[in-house]
Amino acid sequence: MRVGVFYFPTDYGIDLSELGRALEDRGFASLYVPEHTHIPVGRKTPFPGGGELPKRYAHTHDPFVGLAFAAAVTKKLIVGTGICLVPQHEPIVTAKAIASLDQLSGGRFVFGIGGGWNVDEMENHGATYDTRFKMMREYVLAMKALWTQDEASYHGEFVKFDPVWSWPKPAQKPHPPILLGGETDYTLRRVVDYCDGWFPRPRGFDPVQGVDRLRRMADSRKRDFSTLTINVFGAPNDAKVLASYQKAGIQDALLAIPDLGRDEILRHLDTIAPLVKVARATVLAACLA
Repeated sequence: MRVGVFYFPTDYGIDLSELGRALEDRGFASLYVPEHTHIPVGRKTPFPGGGELPKRYAHTHDPFVGLAFAAAVTKKLIVGTGICLVPQHEPIVTAKAIASLDQLSGGRFVFGIGGGWNVDEMENHGATYDTRFKMMREYVLAMKALWTQDEASYHGEFVKFDPVWSWPKPAQKPHPPILLGGETDYTLRRVVDYCDGWFPRPRGFDPVQGVDRLRRMADSRKRDFSTLTINVFGAPNDAKVLASYQKAGIQDALLAIPDLGRDEILRHLDTIAPLVKVARATVLAACLA
């Protein structure tokens, strides 16, 4: 099992180039970043976590630009969105950004996606809450066409274009892995139907039951379970919990980097870095058993 991190890439936090180097130096496998394109001032949507919306939500860098900086100064670090709010992105432009990042990084990009929760924000992009998942599906399928076909076309309800040329193509074939966030059976159905992995949060997540849920959904829809991954988003800083993930067959665990300043973040990385070694030791013990 790989251990990585996710971090809100704020303009007042640590530079993503420095963070990328610091993570690779400490043995972390990956860096995932979430996004919010903007936060409307006259907010209609309550924060799902309760209370006031944290400052970091209005201060995030563009994820593709930020991850490009991290990828440019590292050699092995996986870079990914966790998550990209797909209905808020025009698919042709987004497909090119992702293909460029994947090619220039040597095939190290992972596309974590979601439909979003902030109604005000998505409406500014012309998306609506009730149709966001239908839109997300079409956008992803259209991007897959652009990544895999020399003359790509797509005709749906939300995306329509006749044959086009679009290069570069991603370094990873057929395209970068697509992970979907969420915890419901609807999420699992979408994962099995058009994604490559599941991005659950740890709250209420049992690794054995989670693996079984995804396996049963894959079987019910004739999808090969071995082609899917589970990447736990925001895993606890707990060696025993990470060991249980490893034992259940979870592929990736992402630890949260708190919303702090540069120096505090670097100290935090030093605190949690031993968990990378714990995960490696668990893998080694399993191989030797």
